Amino acid sequence: MKALVLAGGKGTRLRPLTHTSAKQLVPVANKPVLYYGLEAIRDAGITSVGVIVGDTGPEVRAAVGDGSRFGLDVTYIRQEAPLGLAHCVLIAREFLADEPFVMYLGDNFLLGGIADLVNAFGEAGHDAQILLTKVAEPQFYGVAELGPDGEILGLEEKPRHPRSDLAIVGVYTFSPVIHEAVRSIMPSARGELEITDAITWLIGNGHRVHSHLVSGYWRDTGRLQDMLECNRMVLEALEPDVRGTVDKHSEITGRVDIGPGTTVERSVIRGPAIIGAGTRIDGSYIGPYTSIGEGCVLEEAGVEYSIVLGDSAIRGVSGLTYSLIGRNVEVTRAVGLPNTHQLMIGDHSRVQVRA
Repeated sequence: MKALVLAGGKGTRLRPLTHTSAKQLVPVANKPVLYYGLEAIRDAGITSVGVIVGDTGPEVRAAVGDGSRFGLDVTYIRQEAPLGLAHCVLIAREFLADEPFVMYLGDNFLLGGIADLVNAFGEAGHDAQILLTKVAEPQFYGVAELGPDGEILGLEEKPRHPRSDLAIVGVYTFSPVIHEAVRSIMPSARGELEITDAITWLIGNGHRVHSHLVSGYWRDTGRLQDMLECNRMVLEALEPDVRGTVDKHSEITGRVDIGPGTTVERSVIRGPAIIGAGTRIDGSYIGPYTSIGEGCVLEEAGVEYSIVLGDSAIRGVSGLTYSLIGRNVEVTRAVGLPNTHQLMIGDHSRVQVRA
């Protein structure tokens, strides 16, 4: 069995961060979201992976390489424009050959892995299997309608009146018959070949399409609040590990991971929190559910429930919360009254805030 990982797309909901960075490489607990998917594929026993890339292809290639660090053999397939998920299957035909495969959206975050999905697909002999999860607001998702035995009767995209509360997760398994389906459909109103249309074609032509319910935690990481929630979930399971230097005037409580070469002076860190290598923290407060990347500087700063990417500096600013801060960002104090701040800042930015 092979895997097809989708790592293209524009990431418009995470702009301006994704103007300069692939959305799949935004880190959760200091590890790119894409890595979690690749590890899940490996842990399911799949080693041959095709990665669909777009404009951010060079960055994805640099981060993933040939896949050997994950125990994978990676082949890159370029999609010239975001023409739909079914189009990704279409252009990956040569790589996929006539083997069954998993299609995994690279910006999806799934705790618990996909081994159960892969094993169930292999044992049942379905033509397609779709991972589903229950959601509170199905009108904002693609929704599946199921028959009594878990077979999929139909799919709706963001329906006004959903027929179920089961949303489509961005992980699918397909037999080679999907190649006929993607060749048989027409572009949608938005000009894309939709994978839901291809699956509907399978159902309409008598092929076996079944559901598989998520057993673990799932999030589409396309929005700020989803990134922060995923970060929180991973940090909940963090094992404390202090490899840096912490002075006697600092207080470390809870589950805190501090990378090598990091120095902590006159500061308070309350876990769960993770601090990357080579970071300097001086006179600062880092609260729960915070990830600080490598090579950062925090001086007289206060941050909690946030993600700060590598090589950024926060000086003289407290009250930062619910924020996603890009790489090489500098946040400094401006004259004014104390306040709290919510930020989503792109790479190579400079911001002054009232603090």
